[in-house]
Amino acid sequence: MTASIRCVLFDLDGTLIDSAPDLAGAANAMRVARGLPEVPYDRLRPMVGAGARGMVGAAFGTAPGDADFEALRDEFLQRYADGLLQRTAVFEAMVPVLQALERAALCWGIVTNKHERFTLPVVQGLGLQERAAALICGDTTAHAKPHPEPLLEAARRVGVAPQACVYVGDDLRDVQAGRAAGMATLAAAWGYLGEREPIHEWGADAVIENPPGLLKWLGLA
Repeated sequence: MTASIRCVLFDLDGTLIDSAPDLAGAANAMRVARGLPEVPYDRLRPMVGAGARGMVGAAFGTAPGDADFEALRDEFLQRYADGLLQRTAVFEAMVPVLQALERAALCWGIVTNKHERFTLPVVQGLGLQERAAALICGDTTAHAKPHPEPLLEAARRVGVAPQACVYVGDDLRDVQAGRAAGMATLAAAWGYLGEREPIHEWGADAVIENPPGLLKWLGLA
C-alpha cells in the first residue's frame, strides 16, 4: 500500500459480515413450507452476492421474467426481514482488523447494494453504525454498484478524496465500482465470490486471502 490511504471502505455481506446463514435460512424456509427438501448451504452461499434474485434462483430455479419470480422474491425478502440477525455476525477475523484501523486513526465505512430497510437493522444490531464513518446502502444514491456513485458518495461523506480510499469487496462488481471511482481495490477471498469470473481475474489491485491480509497491505501488520 501507499501511505496515501486515509479511508477503508467495505462491502457488507461476505466482506465485513457473514449474513449467508440467515439469507440461506430464508430461502430454505420457503422450500420447507412447500414440502421441498432444503438446498445444501454450500450451494446457496455463493449466491448471496446476487441478492434476492440469486437466492430465489438457487432455491427455485426461477429468474426475473418468470411468472412466479416476483411473488417468490417478495416472500423471500419478507422472510429475510423477519430474521435478519438470527445467525448473522461480523466475520470473527474482521473484529481485530476494525480495531486496528481505529487505533491507527484510519476511518472506515460501508458501501453495500443491500437496501436501507435491511442494512440499517443489521448494522445497528451488530454495533457497527456508530463506528462507521459512512454508510451507503443500495438505495442511498441513484445508482448501485458496479456504478461508482455509491463509492464516490461515501468518499464525499468522509471528506476523503477517492484516490485516498481503498475499497474491499467479495464480488466482481465491487472491483468494477472501485476502479471506476478511482479507488484502490482489494478482492476479499473469504467472501461469497459468486459463480462468475475467478477472483484473480477481477482486476483488483490485490487479492487478500483473509481479513488480516488487509492490515498487511496497509502496512499495519
